[in-house]
Amino acid sequence: MANLTISVAGDVLKRARMRALQEDTSVNAVLAGYLLEYARADDVRRDRLEALERIIALADQADTGSGGRSWTRDELHER
Repeated sequence: MANLTISVAGDVLKRARMRALQEDTSVNAVLAGYLLEYARADDVRRDRLEALERIIALADQADTGSGGRSWTRDELHER
């Protein structure tokens, strides 16, 4: 595991440490989690786009539709 040194205002670090303590974690763990999410953002975006493409392909393959029929607003809201 690599080490990272950052500079942050003292009051910000103090507040972050207090919040981390309340959440039973550490500032180090919070930052490591954030950096992991940040680094994986492109992978997540790619996975979502691939899933969307699969959904669109399935919708295109599905033999569904209105058959050319259209409805009026009143027909759609009839009970």
